[in-house]
Amino acid sequence: MKKIKDLLSSVAVGSLLFASFAVLADGSSADLVANALIHGDRPAADAVDDERRMPLEVLAFAGIEEGMAILELEGGGGYYTEILSRTVGPAGSVIVQNPPSFDSFLGDGPANRIAGNRLPNVRNTRTNFDELDVADNSMDMVTWILGPHELWFVPGENVTLGDPEASFAEIVRVLKPGGLFLAVDHIAPESSGPDDWGILHRVRESTVTDLAEAAGLDVVRISQLHKNENDPLDANVFDPSIQGRTSKFVVLYQN
Repeated sequence: MKKIKDLLSSVAVGSLLFASFAVLADGSSADLVANALIHGDRPAADAVDDERRMPLEVLAFAGIEEGMAILELEGGGGYYTEILSRTVGPAGSVIVQNPPSFDSFLGDGPANRIAGNRLPNVRNTRTNFDELDVADNSMDMVTWILGPHELWFVPGENVTLGDPEASFAEIVRVLKPGGLFLAVDHIAPESSGPDDWGILHRVRESTVTDLAEAAGLDVVRISQLHKNENDPLDANVFDPSIQGRTSKFVVLYQN
């Protein structure tokens, strides 16, 4: 219990917007995530990234609830998958998506994460972002954390990860009426364009919001919790001068 109180205390002094604090007021979202973070079966290596990635603050801001059906776009090796799975609990479910062209980068990471039925409410999928293996109107929430910029990343000759407009249309297709979409990504300068985003691994917040709104989503609230005024915004996110400390937007949309 002390660990949970310590985690909740860190949120209270963190840089959440007033809307985030409204979510935290009843403690439900924060309590659920805090319990997931201290789950006894959670890999110790994951916890090392908690201070930097701020999963408690991010998911409490999004208003995650027990029993939700969640689609995790670009789940990578499963850092957030583990937390989402424990947070929504056995009555909830998580579908994890990664593009097939990421196989060489991810290796067996996604499969190992759920091996031995250790996360029984999780299903892995391998599709591009514009052809999701998810039923219509079936998800309470879609998360895309550090990933929308991939729509402009070219992993190989004649290889793309999905058309931007079609990908956002897919997000809306799988969401239930009133469903939520959480977008987090590295911020690109407003003066930048598509040719920059795939190289820098960044994207403009305004671009993501334009795509979301064009697909039928509305902005619910915005958080400043991942903003860093010392990020010049024009450096590749893997540049040692800024890696792990990039300024990021955190926006919640609703269908």
